[in-house]
Amino acid sequence: MGRPRPADALTSAEVAEAAGVPLDDARRLWRALGFPDAGGDAAFTRADIEALALVATLGREGGLDLDTIVRLTRGLGRTMSRLAEWQVSTLAGRRADLADQDQTVAPAFERLLVYAWRRHLDSATNRMLSHGSEDVVAVIQTVGFADLVGFTSLSNGLDEDDLACLVEAFETRCSDVVTAGGGRVVKTLGDSVLFAADQPATAIEIALGVVESIGSEPDLPDVRLGVATGPVILRLGDVYGAPVNLASRLTSVARRNRVIADASTADALPVGAFESRALPARPIRGFGDVEPIAVRRRWVAL
Repeated sequence: MGRPRPADALTSAEVAEAAGVPLDDARRLWRALGFPDAGGDAAFTRADIEALALVATLGREGGLDLDTIVRLTRGLGRTMSRLAEWQVSTLAGRRADLADQDQTVAPAFERLLVYAWRRHLDSATNRMLSHGSEDVVAVIQTVGFADLVGFTSLSNGLDEDDLACLVEAFETRCSDVVTAGGGRVVKTLGDSVLFAADQPATAIEIALGVVESIGSEPDLPDVRLGVATGPVILRLGDVYGAPVNLASRLTSVARRNRVIADASTADALPVGAFESRALPARPIRGFGDVEPIAVRRRWVAL
């Protein structure tokens, strides 16, 4: 015999009917949130009805079509999944905190989450409007990749705790430098960080700041920076386009604790603030022969 059904448990069909959403649409939204299909199992509660009803309201009152709602839902699901994993792993070494988070940490963290989301929503809206249209998805940006040197071989010699501390220290320092410099961290990939800025000079200052913060730290590996400028597509919190790929490729030709830029970035830098030096052209995958440009601050004697 199967397990008895809890008195308050609901099937996906019951949730969809109660929320006034077609079952296929409900299952599509459920998957977009990052949860597996429950089939005909009674795996839902009244809270799932309320959530699905909210989504239906977006369509009725917000004028959003289902595809748009699914994209928004997928972005929310991915973000919340990563945030939950981050929160649990951070508290994993503190058993009391992990056990009590539903009563103590979660309520305060929930309020902080809404506050941070609203602030970032304002910033994202202002960035979009600054380009002159609410519909702009392709904009000119300068993007940078910060890449740790020798991370693969280094990580093979570290235990799990030391590796986690290394990655967290790297991501934290990069995030602090990027944010303080007026840029935006797009994503972190363990041994690399992708950031974006509206102006080439801003991105170069951030890149040099990352070198100064990490390259001089004896407990962290050296770092290489690649920076490129051009049109990128903004979608689901990420950026796509040739400058992103080129910035990543440039890290492979950069020396340790050096910043390498493309010509578009170097040509747009203010005169007198930086020194740039063209390096010999070399083949870069996907771009043919490229002439990388090493950039550093111009030091003025007092």
